[in-house]
Amino acid sequence: MNLAMDKYRQVRMAQAQGARTVEELKKVSDIVIENEEELAEVEALLKNACKCKKVSIEDVVTAVKNGADTIEKVAEATKATAACGRCKGIITNIIENKR
Repeated sequence: MNLAMDKYRQVRMAQAQGARTVEELKKVSDIVIENEEELAEVEALLKNACKCKKVSIEDVVTAVKNGADTIEKVAEATKATAACGRCKGIITNIIENKR
């Protein structure tokens, strides 16, 4: 991934606020996507809930829809948050909004 660390953080913070698409990302942050390569990286990142364990947003949403209503239950079902834990904000948002 070539995305600058500050943009990576902006995307992750926006995800924790509920952004799931580039359009939603732009509504909650002032991120500027410079080119098509960066756009592709941002889109891929938006599909990812937990980078360490390679758990997708879709996997977490499915776990929540199947009854995982705490971070611990999501971790049990998907392994998300089981490494560094930086994805807890994103996981919490998915649990709270069921999306």
